[in-house]
Amino acid sequence: MHLVSTISCPFCGHKSAEAMPADACVVFYECKKCKAMLRPKAGDCCVFCSYGDSPCPPIQRSQESADNDRRRPRG
Repeated sequence: MHLVSTISCPFCGHKSAEAMPADACVVFYECKKCKAMLRPKAGDCCVFCSYGDSPCPPIQRSQESADNDRRRPRG
């Protein structure tokens, strides 16, 4: 599980490594360079899923769970 994601600002291109909360989604993020307020894109739960290089921990867990379900033998 990744707990750090690098957010890339879509306005100025600034990149910043940020810690992600393990049990919550972050819906607002202020770019440290241009001060733009980022919000999730439509269909994403948080700014890490929209602008980060790694999705948030809740999404990582759901992806791992789905991967495990696909690997389980069906009987």
